[in-house]
Amino acid sequence: MTRISVVIATKDRAAYLDAALRSLAEQIDAPAFEVVVVDNGSQDATAQIVERARSLLPFDVTYVYEERPNRGAARNRGITVAAGELIAFVDDDVWMPPGFLRAHDQSHPAGSNLAVSGPIINVPGYHERPKPGLANFSRAFLCTCNVSLSRAALQAVGGFDEHFHLYGWEDTELGVRLRELGVAAKFAWDAYLYHIKPPREQTLEVTLQRTLEKAKMAARFIRKNPSRRARMATGAYALNFLRAKATAPQWLMPIYAGLAQTDNVPPAIRSFARAQLLDGLYVRELQRGLQR
Repeated sequence: MTRISVVIATKDRAAYLDAALRSLAEQIDAPAFEVVVVDNGSQDATAQIVERARSLLPFDVTYVYEERPNRGAARNRGITVAAGELIAFVDDDVWMPPGFLRAHDQSHPAGSNLAVSGPIINVPGYHERPKPGLANFSRAFLCTCNVSLSRAALQAVGGFDEHFHLYGWEDTELGVRLRELGVAAKFAWDAYLYHIKPPREQTLEVTLQRTLEKAKMAARFIRKNPSRRARMATGAYALNFLRAKATAPQWLMPIYAGLAQTDNVPPAIRSFARAQLLDGLYVRELQRGLQR
């Protein structure tokens, strides 16, 4: 019987996916597991990578195609075809140490109803593998980069809300419904993984787009669940709006943008300007979304 189904939603990141699958082949003392790769409309060699993995790797790999560019829809497809008692969600750009699946398995004792998260260690490349520390602790209930929970619980709440069609908050919103069902959170230090974040890919253009999308989805989250907890999590409260207005007023935004993109500016100033720019844009887009 399959104990864990590892669900990986991916789009146009064949090289990352290949590495993630190879890391799963190095698992030690892992329970019986399978991998479900949900291709969310890729135009690259993703399908070929999965086909090769199916012939070379020592575990079952299922390929599912979901053409809609929607993370929630992709992961819902993965849940539908998964056979495992537990579902472990991971991103495609991760490397899982040899004890990763064992740690998740052991964190779900018989009769428990848990969402188990582990440290997510951001690194610039595959060659850097530090041990997790206090900075990697998270109170997030459910982050689909590294979380495992029962398939039955996911099915009971209807999976991800596919109306969250842009970047952000679909996992947090799912977590709200899981908590209402009685699922409890557990943080397992041994269930850590490495999240590969090369600096060259974290361009300002990419980050700006994600920030705007995340703000729009935050507004959608608040409209669906206007609780104090949701407002605090998304920054949708008066004190935060006042803070952003003071630290990132409209007249300063072009200056922040210029500093963030100027190479001869000291890195500390460039980093500060980038953070203020992103913060200001997020809060403004969030306020607009709430007013609609």
